[in-house]
Amino acid sequence: MREREFWELVDEVFGHGYGRSLVQDQHLDALAGLTAAQALSAGEQPRVVWNVLCDHMDVPDPQRWGADHNAPPMPVR
Repeated sequence: MREREFWELVDEVFGHGYGRSLVQDQHLDALAGLTAAQALSAGEQPRVVWNVLCDHMDVPDPQRWGADHNAPPMPVR
């Protein structure tokens, strides 16, 4: 997943305004307390950040990927 796809999914799944607010303001324990925006800036892979954000917001797996997206494979850590 590219960062561009991350932002497309944020807009599609959460809506533009609310999604942008979540990414900037929601601190995520699974990312050492960083926000999604901070984690992306720190170099965390967008796929990882997306899954952590969706887990945090209780988004079911079938709804995470929007209408025209396929779930990319998880990155190797």
